[in-house]
Amino acid sequence: MQLPVASSRVVLDYARVLARQYRHELVRMLLVYATAAVMALIPAWTIGEITNYASAHELTSGRIALYVSILVVASLAYAALTFVARRRSYVLGEAVFAQLREEFLASVLALPLVEVERAGTGDLLSRTTNDMESLSRTVRFAVPEWLVAILQATLTLGAMLLVSPLASVASLVSLPVLYFSTRYYLRYATPGYRRERISYATMSGLVAETTEGARTVDAHRLGPRQRERIDTTVRESFYAEMYTLLLRMVWFPTVEGAFAVAVAVTLGWSGWLAISGHVSIGAATTVTLYVVQINDPLDRIVSWLDELQIGQTALARLVGVSVVKDDRPESGPEPGEETVSMTDVYYAYRSGHDVLRGVTLSVRPGERLAIVGPSGAGKSTIGRLLAGIDKPREGSVRVGDVETSDLPLEALRRHVALVTQEHHIFIGSVRDNLALARPDASDEQIENALSAVDALEWVRQLPDGMATELGSTGHPITPAQAQQLALARLVLSDPHTLILDEATALLDPRAARHLEHSLHAVMRGRTVIAIAHRLHTAHDADRVCVVVDGVVAELGTHDELVALEGEYAALWRSWRNERPVTP
Repeated sequence: MQLPVASSRVVLDYARVLARQYRHELVRMLLVYATAAVMALIPAWTIGEITNYASAHELTSGRIALYVSILVVASLAYAALTFVARRRSYVLGEAVFAQLREEFLASVLALPLVEVERAGTGDLLSRTTNDMESLSRTVRFAVPEWLVAILQATLTLGAMLLVSPLASVASLVSLPVLYFSTRYYLRYATPGYRRERISYATMSGLVAETTEGARTVDAHRLGPRQRERIDTTVRESFYAEMYTLLLRMVWFPTVEGAFAVAVAVTLGWSGWLAISGHVSIGAATTVTLYVVQINDPLDRIVSWLDELQIGQTALARLVGVSVVKDDRPESGPEPGEETVSMTDVYYAYRSGHDVLRGVTLSVRPGERLAIVGPSGAGKSTIGRLLAGIDKPREGSVRVGDVETSDLPLEALRRHVALVTQEHHIFIGSVRDNLALARPDASDEQIENALSAVDALEWVRQLPDGMATELGSTGHPITPAQAQQLALARLVLSDPHTLILDEATALLDPRAARHLEHSLHAVMRGRTVIAIAHRLHTAHDADRVCVVVDGVVAELGTHDELVALEGEYAALWRSWRNERPVTP
C-alpha cells in the first residue's frame, strides 16, 4: 500500500494558491523579462532597417553609426535586464520551494501513524528524496524559464505581425504539427512519469528494507528471493524509464523538424513577397530573423514542458501526503476521570482476519497491569488501541468517559503515552531532544526530568552538557542512554497513563535491568500498562492479563493466576524453567 497521489485538479488548485501568494513578485519578474524581451527584438528590426536603406542605396555613415549605437545599447540593456530578471526568478523559485518543503514536512509530521506504517518507509522516503529533488528543479528553473519563454514567444510573434502580417503567415505552418504532437505526448507522458515515480518508490523501499533486515535475510537464507524481488523492481523501473524515453525520442525530433520547416517556409514566402513587391526586403529580412529568433523560446517551451511533466508528477505525490487527513477532531471534551478501558473490542489488520475478538479490559487509575502471552497473541495490538493509534473495528476504547477517537491527538497524549522498544535521537542538542515533549520547559525542569530517569549525571559529563549535539552527526550515546532520554521526554509530557510495549527488549540484560530503575521513577504515581515477555514485570504488577489468540484468557494477580494452573502458570514455569506440578 502507498500513500495517495493528488489528482490533477488538486495539484492545479494548489498551484493557483501559490501563484496568488507570490503574484506581486511574479508580476515584477515577468515585467523585467518583458522589457528584456523587447530589447531582444530591436536588433532584428535594426538589421531590417539597415537592409532597406542599403537596398535603396541610402545607407550613410551617420545612419550606420546610429543603428550600431542602437544595437549596442539594446544588447547591453538586454544583458543587464536579463541578469536582474534571472536573479529575481531564482530568488522567487527559492522562496516558493522553501514553502513547498515546509508544507510537505508539516504534512508528513501530521500523518496518522497508522497510515505511515501501512505505506511503509519506501514510499515516504522516495517522496522526500526523489520527488522533492525533481520538484526543486521544476520550481527553481522549469517554471520561470517556461513562463519567460511563453512571454518572449508572444512578444516576438506580436513584433512579426506588426512588421508584416502577410509575411508572418508562413511561420504558422508549424503550429498544427506542434499542437498535435504535444497533445499526443502529454496524453501518454503524465501516466508514464507517474509509473516511473511509483517504480522508484517501490525500488527504494525494497532496497532499504532488505538492507535494514540483512541479518534476518541471511539467517533465513532469503538472499536469492530478495535478489529476485530487487531485480524485478529494477526491471520495472527500467521499462518505465524506457517508456518515457521513447516518447521523448519521438516528440523532440518532431518539434525540431517543425521549427526548421517554419524557418524554411517563412524564408521562401517572405522572399517571394519581397521579389513581387508586396513587402520590403527589410520587412522580409526582419520577419525571417524573428522566426529564427522565436525558435529559441519555443524550443525552451517544449524542452521545459518535459520537465514540467516530471515536476507535476512529483508535486502530485507530495501534495498527496496532505490529502491524508487525521479524522480526529481538532477539539473535544476532556475526560472526567483517568480510567482507561476497552469494551467488546474487535480489530483486524486485514479484512476478515480479526486479531482481537471481543476483548474487554479496564485499568484503574494508579494500577499496574501486565499484559502477557505468546508471540502474536495480540498484546501489542491492545497497547496500540489503548494508546489511540488504531481504532477498533467494533467496540469502544475510552479514556474516562470519552472515546479515544473523539480526543484530539494533543489531548490524548496528555493522558496516554505509548513507549516502545524503538527510540530515536534527533539531530540537535540534548535540550532540543527533550524540549520536543514540552517546548516551554525551563532548564531546571529538564534537569529534573533527567534526574528522574537517572540520566543527569552522564549528561553533565558530556562535552557541552545539555548543549552537546546528538544524533547521527553528533556525539554518540549508547542505546540505553537514548532510551533514558526518551523516558525523560515522558516525564516532561507527564501523561497519567503509560503503555510500555517491550520498552527494554532491544537492550542487553545488564542495560535493561539498569534502565528498569529509570522506568520505576517514570512510573511512580501513574497508571502503567506493561506488555512484556520478561515475567518479572508481571510478578511485580497489581494484575496480570493473559492474552491468547486475541482474547483475554485470564485476568488476576500473579499469585491467583499461578494457583489457577492455567495459561499464566505454564508461562511462569517455562520462564522459571520449572516443571509442571503433578497431582
